[in-house]
Amino acid sequence: MTSGQPAQPVRVELSAVIVTLEIDAGRARPMVLTPRGAEGRDLPTAAFDPDRHRTLHEALADGVEATSGIRLGYVEQLYTFGDPRRSAARDRDEPHTVSIGYLALVPPDGASARPGWTPWSHWFPWEDRRQGIPQILTETILPRLQDWAGSSIQRREQIALVFGAHDGAQDIGWRDELTLERYEMLYSARLVPESWRDRGAAAPPDIPALGAPARRDHRRILATAIGRLRGKLKYRPVLFELMGEVFTLTELQRAAEAVSGVALHKQNFRRMVERSGLIEPTGGVSTRLGGRPAAEYRFGAEAIWERRAAAVRFGGARRGG
Repeated sequence: MTSGQPAQPVRVELSAVIVTLEIDAGRARPMVLTPRGAEGRDLPTAAFDPDRHRTLHEALADGVEATSGIRLGYVEQLYTFGDPRRSAARDRDEPHTVSIGYLALVPPDGASARPGWTPWSHWFPWEDRRQGIPQILTETILPRLQDWAGSSIQRREQIALVFGAHDGAQDIGWRDELTLERYEMLYSARLVPESWRDRGAAAPPDIPALGAPARRDHRRILATAIGRLRGKLKYRPVLFELMGEVFTLTELQRAAEAVSGVALHKQNFRRMVERSGLIEPTGGVSTRLGGRPAAEYRFGAEAIWERRAAAVRFGGARRGG
């Protein structure tokens, strides 16, 4: 800073990725709370006021409850987003915004039936692979990335690592938890509007429609949250935070598939969950999904601590090994 020049004002915002599951005809899809703002579907955001709140977490919880009526349970801090380049288009007199991102999980209980929820595929349509490789990936993203890579061996290797190699219709090496890395590569290749906006330039007319853009770092915060949640499925039973009080094994599997974006092998998944010791049968049955009645389960009363700490490795149940 030049001597005598006033310091640039800084504003601290707390942005929450609040995730629930929408269950429709037995199919689950992840939903994100998005109160409508000036730029459309924005993340819930609260300003931190140290005179009013003792902690950042308290400020976030109070802000979300005041605006949406949701009292947060499971919450974890993600990352601090404050790269000055990402605010290049702001007015010179506007404070530089530092956003602290959070991930929160909310059980369904009809939450997604209320207004203000958006499927996370709205921003990341290439991340759901339950029905196979998305067309947007093979027909748009990968060809554009190959053009961007050109003759650079390093870039081509990065594409294969982050997006997975492809052999015809088969995925080789797709890692569901690399959501943020995939978005960052599209940003670096200037294939998303945010990469142009943040440089103070208009996006070219031929830029592909790769999901919806979001204000400031909100799509980056979303990608960070999705990657964190998917990664935790492999070693922590966070999935139970998205389930109701009772559930069938099919419902649990569909929830895991919805979050990870990949299909899971039914028998492997069931064996793994039943051996985890984290669930117990209720003795009741359900016909919610139609067909024959299915046994209902609940989270085991003797495994309350494991709900936060024990390992349930959903990743090993992926279809195809």
